[in-house]
Amino acid sequence: MSAFFENHNGVVLACLLISLVGFVIYLLMLQRPTSLMRTLAKTAAVAALSVMALAVGGPLLLIFALALSALGDAFLAHEGEAAFLGGLGSFLLAHIFYAVLFISSGPGFSLDVLPGLAAVVVFALVVGFVMVRGAGPLALPVAAYALAIASMGLGGVTLGGQVLAGVVLFMASDAILGTEKFLMTKDSPARRASSIAVWVLYYSGQVLITRGLLV
Repeated sequence: MSAFFENHNGVVLACLLISLVGFVIYLLMLQRPTSLMRTLAKTAAVAALSVMALAVGGPLLLIFALALSALGDAFLAHEGEAAFLGGLGSFLLAHIFYAVLFISSGPGFSLDVLPGLAAVVVFALVVGFVMVRGAGPLALPVAAYALAIASMGLGGVTLGGQVLAGVVLFMASDAILGTEKFLMTKDSPARRASSIAVWVLYYSGQVLITRGLLV
C-alpha cells in the first residue's frame, strides 16, 4: 500500500478533502452551540479517514477503529451525560481495536521498547488516577477507558514511527479532555484553549496513525 499516497485516486482525494474540511469547520465552530453542521463536521473529519482506509484496502481493524472514533465524535459533539457515555463507549472500543491491530502487526515486545512501555504505564496510571478520582459515579467506565488507552499506547510503542507519534498525540488529547471534563469548572477561561488543543491533537493523531498503517 506504499503507492497509496503516490497514486491518488478520486476516492482517496475526495476523502482527504472531506476530512480536512470537516476538521477546519469544526475548529472554527468549537465555541459555538451544538448544531447539525457542527456535529456533521466533527464526525466527517475522521469518518472520511475510515472510508479512505476502506477504499485502499487498509486493515479492517483500522477501518473499524476510525469508524468507532467518528461515532464517538458524533456523541461528544453534544452535551450531557448520555452523550458522554456514548462517546466513552465508542472510543473505548476504538482503543481496543487499535491495541489489537498494533500488537498483532508489530514486532512484539522486547527490551528495546522497555523505556517506551514504562512511560506509557506511568502516564496511564497518573492520568487514569486523576480521571477516575474526579469521575464520581462514572468512575468504573472511566477506569475501563483508561485501561483501553494504556493498551493502545503499549501497542503503539511496538510499532514506533508515525503510528507511535499519532498514539502520543491521541493520548495527550485524551489527557487534556479528561482534565477539562473532571477538573475544570464550566466557566474556566482555560476551556477555550483546552478544547482547541484536544481537537487539534486528536485529529493529528488519527491522521498520523492512519498514514503510518497505510504507507
